[in-house]
Amino acid sequence: MEERIGYRFAAAELLTRALTHRSWCAEHPGEPSNERLEFLGDAVLGLVVTDYLFSRFPDMPEGQLAKTRAAVVSADALATVGSELGIGLDLRLGKGEDASGGREKGSILADAVEAVIGAMYLDGGIEPARHLVLRTLGNRIADAARRPGFTDFKTRLQETAASDGHEPPTYRITESGPGHHKRFHATVLIGGEARGAGDGTSKKEAEQRAAEAAYHARSAEME
Repeated sequence: MEERIGYRFAAAELLTRALTHRSWCAEHPGEPSNERLEFLGDAVLGLVVTDYLFSRFPDMPEGQLAKTRAAVVSADALATVGSELGIGLDLRLGKGEDASGGREKGSILADAVEAVIGAMYLDGGIEPARHLVLRTLGNRIADAARRPGFTDFKTRLQETAASDGHEPPTYRITESGPGHHKRFHATVLIGGEARGAGDGTSKKEAEQRAAEAAYHARSAEME
């Protein structure tokens, strides 16, 4: 985990706590969960992103600053970061949560990312935390600054489809897994042709990821 986040902890127990979900604590009384670190990390994340936006875009109005920050620090964005960092591999989960797919749950991954940021702040100060935030979210910040609301790829894809002379995209959804751990797979079609696919723990998440894949594929074709 330290290699993936690019930081070596002086107090390794902070990282352990950041990766400890409350479901683990329910089975191991006396061990602290990552919830307090998550609370701290949320504030540190907001500060880093706000400071970056304020300094990098001096002419951006307050309303746009707020929308841009909200897009970058959203639960969906943080869950994606958590997945990219492989945080799920190292989470300490209770047996029930683990069995129900907790290592892939967006909310758990997002909370763990904030907890890791909080742990890094306590261990090494603001700079290590800033480095991780900007390394993992830098591209999103740049995209969001260019266009607040950029994370809504369904809307963006619909706009580009219209500009290309197509009808609005449609989505084909399939489900898999038991009722307590359903996974959804979405395929987006434009003009009857499959243009992108994505998976998620909800239909909305799967559709957004399919739309994102299709949007980026179109952008690559236009380059």
